Amino acid sequence: MRFQRSDIPNVITVARIVVTPLVFLLIFPESALLRFLAFALFLVAAISDLWDGYLARKHSWISDFGKIWDPIADKLLVAATFIPFWIISHGDGNLTYLPYWGVLPLWVVIVIFGREILITTVRSVLASRGRVLPAGRAGKHKAVWQNIFIGSTIFWYAMVVAAEDYGWTSGFYELFRAFAELVVGLSLLVAVVLTVYSMVVYLYQWWKVGRATP
Repeated sequence: MRFQRSDIPNVITVARIVVTPLVFLLIFPESALLRFLAFALFLVAAISDLWDGYLARKHSWISDFGKIWDPIADKLLVAATFIPFWIISHGDGNLTYLPYWGVLPLWVVIVIFGREILITTVRSVLASRGRVLPAGRAGKHKAVWQNIFIGSTIFWYAMVVAAEDYGWTSGFYELFRAFAELVVGLSLLVAVVLTVYSMVVYLYQWWKVGRATP
């Protein structure tokens, strides 16, 4: 099959899926270098998600492959980061906790993944009836704040290990650390609130679409 420019968004999506297991594996070791690498790879994956969506919309390079696999790639990346966060935060020591949260609560993980499973199921049911449940602003904002939390948390875990290894104690480090803690704690709170809100919005849209079904 000959490569065409319209295949670029799909290539980016596949690359994001390939990178995801690497992010998953690099988060676990208590190594600043490996976790900073995980942060860099996640950043590339998150930016590429915006890029392939922009290209697909701008040039009308929308395909059935992209409709199916782009959301799957997003969900895989969330799973590949939240699962390590939950495991690491339940470990022992000062290098495992999440700022302002301590351990990552199980109910947060259930809310994040429960929403994805529910909305995916709803979309599948509607698609089988020839109906489409389009993505809304609430869902997009939720994804942005999830990515802010994920990226800042990977960076946080890398930073605290580096501080332990190299004895960072300066006032600048303490100020930056306080800022990083605030970003991690606040972004998770906003992400959870938007996750619940977007789920309610989608369920309401589902109800409206269902009522309009002849």
